[in-house]
Amino acid sequence: MKTLTRQPGSESVFVDSERIERSILLIRGVKVILDADLAQLYGVSTKAFNQAVKRNNDRFPDDFTFRLTKEEKREVVTNCDHLQRLRFSPVLPVAFTEHGAIMAATVLNSDRAIKLSVFVVRAFLKLREMLGTQKEFAHKLGELETKFAEHDKKFTVVFQAIRELMQPTVVPPKRRIGFAAPREDKV
Repeated sequence: MKTLTRQPGSESVFVDSERIERSILLIRGVKVILDADLAQLYGVSTKAFNQAVKRNNDRFPDDFTFRLTKEEKREVVTNCDHLQRLRFSPVLPVAFTEHGAIMAATVLNSDRAIKLSVFVVRAFLKLREMLGTQKEFAHKLGELETKFAEHDKKFTVVFQAIRELMQPTVVPPKRRIGFAAPREDKV
């Protein structure tokens, strides 16, 4: 979905909100956007973006940013088509958490960065909401599994009882009623 943002007296910016959502990756159990994607969104080169971040290093604690390892970079480049340009880069990408992405917009201090930071925040919120929905669904599914597992046990007992009822019962020979004369061969 393309969204057009307009501010009076400023340029309009087209934003592909789905593109922003696809840029959010799960690395080390944290949702992040890589420096290359943020730089592209904010309309600056990755080098200029990282220089601005480096000049304001005190604004980016470890829970806002971290540098990917070689293995993480390889995995990201392999799994994300839009990051193929990073394949031959000697520099390891920097990952920005939600708070780091917002802080990056403040250090760039351009109109475009400020406008787009709103879309980045909304994309993170949408993913958080979707994750919450999935957790709720997983919980309900677990409850159903437990309930049906209990019913399965009950059905197993019912089927076992039915099978037992289907087995022919052995009826012992009945004794005849009345007086029986002794047989001659027994005398």
